[in-house]
Amino acid sequence: MIPLVLAAALAAPAAEPLPGTPKLPPGFAIEKMGDPKAAAEAANWIEKEYGDKPTEASKMLVAILRGLKADGSNGWFGPAESRYTWAWLTERCGVNVKATAIPKDQFKGSLASFERLDRDGDGRITPMDLDWSDRNPYVQQASMVTRFFRRMDGNTDGELTPAELEAFFKRVGNGKETITAEDLRNAMIPRGPGGFSPGDAPSVPMLLKGFFSSEVGSLQEGPKVGDAAPTFKLSPVKGEGEIEFQTMLGKRPTVLILGNFTCGPFRALYPDLESIHKRNKTRANFLMVYVREAHPTDGWKMEQNERLGVAVKQPTTLGERTKVAGQFCTKLNPTMPVLVDELDDRVGNLYSGMPGRLYVIDANGKVAYKSGRGPFGFRAGEMEQALAMALLESEK
Repeated sequence: MIPLVLAAALAAPAAEPLPGTPKLPPGFAIEKMGDPKAAAEAANWIEKEYGDKPTEASKMLVAILRGLKADGSNGWFGPAESRYTWAWLTERCGVNVKATAIPKDQFKGSLASFERLDRDGDGRITPMDLDWSDRNPYVQQASMVTRFFRRMDGNTDGELTPAELEAFFKRVGNGKETITAEDLRNAMIPRGPGGFSPGDAPSVPMLLKGFFSSEVGSLQEGPKVGDAAPTFKLSPVKGEGEIEFQTMLGKRPTVLILGNFTCGPFRALYPDLESIHKRNKTRANFLMVYVREAHPTDGWKMEQNERLGVAVKQPTTLGERTKVAGQFCTKLNPTMPVLVDELDDRVGNLYSGMPGRLYVIDANGKVAYKSGRGPFGFRAGEMEQALAMALLESEK
């Protein structure tokens, strides 16, 4: 459901909109946006209003109105922000910023950190190792591997079992005892029109409802790199009392994860975050905040979720949200603390964390890395590199 305050804003333009809500053209109504011409006119109006200073929310709204694919190449999902650049790393290691590489013997940090930053494993860190843009060959290959993995991961728990591999083999082989490269290509790169799976493709009005209810993205911007990390108190999925985020800050780097159960990519990639947690838990803090559902059955419903038994309505009470968060914990078995956001989505909006986002907060409590909005901005490897540099920075 669209929050009542925003519903009033859409019905009566003079009403005060929710914080972060993009400016809307006169007479804007969600039900009218099913007409491509009306949607294009609204997108043109919004772009003109924002000029050369669009917000993340306004760019996402324009992408929805224009019917652009949610593939990470447009306003749906922006790139990450980080202060850990090549220039930062060369200065830290005492290397000329114009250098083409940082050899292992000149790296001013632990071997574990070096190995995370030396992404291609050639024994030196180069600017290409730190490049997570879509044009980077490694990112392109990693994205393809992730797509392949998700097609084989039958229950989307982020782990492949022998049974899932066998089921995949039978499906691809279609009764044969062997499969060919052609069989594999046809399975992994299906022919026909691209886009969402049958039953999953939403209409523009449906996406707009999800947008204004913060299911497909928070209307607020969240903190910028360099800002003090906003503090909050929330209750854990299991246990008594509240955990105060402030108590984690100012001592060592902290990783903050925001996500939810009905976002398939988040479920599939969460084990990557668990691996990062296990590698770094003695040197950094980790915390997850469970936020508003991305694909509830009463919103942008995903048929894949229905098939996998991940079919839940958008919770209307904190108890209901806690119960769904418990389902997430049962399926994914997180070892880091998981807190449940309040029903008004105060932390999800505070960190612009819907449907998912990753942060690295340095030892001084300042935001050092902010991922792009999930799922396409959700890159665990990029976040771990930022964490490696935050740990390097905290070493005296």
